[in-house]
Amino acid sequence: LIRERLATEQTQPGRETLALLRDEMFSRIPAFDTLLRRSERVSRLQILLEQAGLSMRAGNLLIICLLSAAAGAAAGYVLAQPLPAQETLLFTGTGVGLGMIVPYSYVTWRRSRRFQKFEATFPEAIDTLARAVRAGHAFTVALEIVCNELTDPAASEFRKLYEEQKYGMPVRDALLNLSERMPLVDVKFFVTAVMLQRETGGNLAEILDNLSHMIRERFKILRQVRVYTAQGRLTMMLLMGLPPTIVVTMLIMNPSFIQPLFADPIGHMLLAAGITLQTVGYFVIRRIIQIQV
Repeated sequence: LIRERLATEQTQPGRETLALLRDEMFSRIPAFDTLLRRSERVSRLQILLEQAGLSMRAGNLLIICLLSAAAGAAAGYVLAQPLPAQETLLFTGTGVGLGMIVPYSYVTWRRSRRFQKFEATFPEAIDTLARAVRAGHAFTVALEIVCNELTDPAASEFRKLYEEQKYGMPVRDALLNLSERMPLVDVKFFVTAVMLQRETGGNLAEILDNLSHMIRERFKILRQVRVYTAQGRLTMMLLMGLPPTIVVTMLIMNPSFIQPLFADPIGHMLLAAGITLQTVGYFVIRRIIQIQV
């Protein structure tokens, strides 16, 4: 039904093209797309790209990861030329791993940043929605008002919600799609509250006001938690940054003193143990300072 209405709408001149239907292609190469469709992880990767706000297909991201891994392998091989074969292989493997992780880490960072921007404007969106409902507008009309008043990414997500229900999708399904695109606690509260109100009745404006107040109070608690855990975050940054800084300083000031750490097999073992302990310490401290509210 949605496809038919979109086809009719887009044939009219001067109308903006609407991208309501999910692009189900993982790659423009048919054979590669067929291969990617067999994996559930690729589907989750495509959802991750959509949540990050990137107009990229999962197949393109995988190709970028492979190219980045090749570049990392080449860089590791060049840097390890003076070392024996085993160390060269180790540096090359490390370059491959880092090269594959970097593009995915960038997408994850973009996703987290977009979620943070959405959370920052979400209470304002709920307030605007409540004012529109209190003024006598229908819920669906109030969604359009929110789209016009806010900035991205909140405006684009509410625009999708509005367009989905406008072109035939039930409001319940459109709200569930919003919670899938934005898997945040506040969005789940909003979707649950609206669906319950539509099924059981009640004052929607009052419900939205209470929800907005609750979200703002949660943000206030989160800011207090960040103040209380500032020392732990600073400790984590110092512990992670101090060893590399010392190594680089010693290589500049007294290379002969620290050279056995890279030339002797025992030094290699100590380096591996140090990196492992640094990684474990990072995750332990990160676990301690992360407090769920």
